[in-house]
Amino acid sequence: MGLFKFAMKKGKEIIADRNTVAAKAIKKEVENLGLDDDLGGDFRVIVDGKTARIEGKVPDQATKEKIILAAGNIHGIGEVDDTMKVASKAKIEEAVFYTVKSGDSLSKIVKKHYGDAMRYPDIFDANTPMLKHPDKIYPGQVLRIPGATMKA
Repeated sequence: MGLFKFAMKKGKEIIADRNTVAAKAIKKEVENLGLDDDLGGDFRVIVDGKTARIEGKVPDQATKEKIILAAGNIHGIGEVDDTMKVASKAKIEEAVFYTVKSGDSLSKIVKKHYGDAMRYPDIFDANTPMLKHPDKIYPGQVLRIPGATMKA
């Protein structure tokens, strides 16, 4: 038989748009991680190619950062355009985002940013529920490090 060619923009539309599927998957991931509590009714995810735009009201800065990481650490997403608004008026410093490199561990990362390798639970807790175990990080993954200052 062989290879048959068809007009891609013609025919019955039964396959959903990749961007729509990706946006729904990101919203589902936010929900599965329990980050959807107290999100405003205007919370939306729009995917355009490799970019996920996240809109709406979130309860606090930590939730905002975790949603950004949940979306950005998904295969196929290369950028997150954050247009979320934080409901809380409390002034909380934005966390530093760190991209895990080959050979990194939470202890090495925390030593670099806090100066004390034994504070690895601080980074683990700051990235829960995305992280399930302190040893389960991978190169390319982005982590949030609240109150970080480079010590090394």
